[in-house]
Amino acid sequence: MNFKRPRGTSDILPQDQPHWSHVYSTASKIAEQFGFGRIDTPTFEETSLFQRGVGDETDIVQKEMYSFDDHGGDSITLRPEGTASVCRAYIENGLHNLPQPVRMFYMAPMFRYERPQAGRVRQHHQFGCEIIGDSSPEVDAEIIELGWKYINDLGLKGVTLRLNNLGDPTARSGYLSDLEKYFTGVANQLPQIDQKRLERAPLRVLDSKHPVTQSLTDAAPRSVDYITGETKEHWTSLLTLLDNLKTNYPEFSYTIDHRLVRGLDYYNRTVFEYEPIGATGQQTLLAGGRYDPLIGILGGQETPAIGFGSGIERMILEMKKQKVTVAQLKGPKIIIITVGDSGKASASLATELRTAGISTILAPKRSLKAQMRYANNQAAENVLILGDREVN
Repeated sequence: MNFKRPRGTSDILPQDQPHWSHVYSTASKIAEQFGFGRIDTPTFEETSLFQRGVGDETDIVQKEMYSFDDHGGDSITLRPEGTASVCRAYIENGLHNLPQPVRMFYMAPMFRYERPQAGRVRQHHQFGCEIIGDSSPEVDAEIIELGWKYINDLGLKGVTLRLNNLGDPTARSGYLSDLEKYFTGVANQLPQIDQKRLERAPLRVLDSKHPVTQSLTDAAPRSVDYITGETKEHWTSLLTLLDNLKTNYPEFSYTIDHRLVRGLDYYNRTVFEYEPIGATGQQTLLAGGRYDPLIGILGGQETPAIGFGSGIERMILEMKKQKVTVAQLKGPKIIIITVGDSGKASASLATELRTAGISTILAPKRSLKAQMRYANNQAAENVLILGDREVN
């Protein structure tokens, strides 16, 4: 029987690691530059955390979660996204008692039962950042700037920001009512999958990737036309702050896209996505938004928050597409080639060198020519040949 990896997963082989190392080191460096501390949460959580936090009507909860009952009868779900877990940790560990806001980042695997394709897999890895405890437009601009700097420091070019404002629950009720009326009027033109979305959650129709639905959304009501008062002031201030970013980041650009709603129920106000200019299909590189209601929904005190997630596999695909150069793995400092009966001496010398902090490996005991070929394949900086004469 030949075993194969599960569909929608991948083996990250040694030759793949330079790209992964580049992403991980860049992500950590940028997050720490912005004052973020790392958080690691469990790979699995109670299923109800995601049902309540992500939303029962989302595609994630409806179709994509890996859920099961454990031996104790508890319903458990492999983490499909990072924000709900971070918010649970914020509540459970009393992080609201720390000076606010709290800035946290994570790099972790996520699991969703999706149809595998380029940039969309069933186990993917994500870099995410969350700022919890501040409602100001300045932190919205900060998290968007962090995303931009991360993308640029990875070496990517030709990336733009899409931006929208979903408003607050009070102002959104009128918008959602008008949106439902509009799509109900054109429901016979919608594909079946979006007709079902309209019945469950009209806002999800805007998130459709079907070309017919996307063309119909051009004339749909726009959420930014419904925001008023403090929400509008927040939005206007954010746009000014983003315009100011262009002073330090000349290539930074953004467009306001009323179809951008994000696929999770917890978002309010600011939502955003970075994608390559002219992108089609599944090419979002980094996406997020403000989720002020979420911590309250999960049982904590009402606490404003904003964050993003960025799929690492998709980022690496784009890096390879743009031919971004990354540092390659270095070979060992020394490879010891053994000739004759000096094997024990070679092993002892290798141990001494490693103890001194020098990377050292022993060539497999073959002919001298084969060992030299092996050393070359391993990209060794130096070769040390040890024979009976050298030992004696």
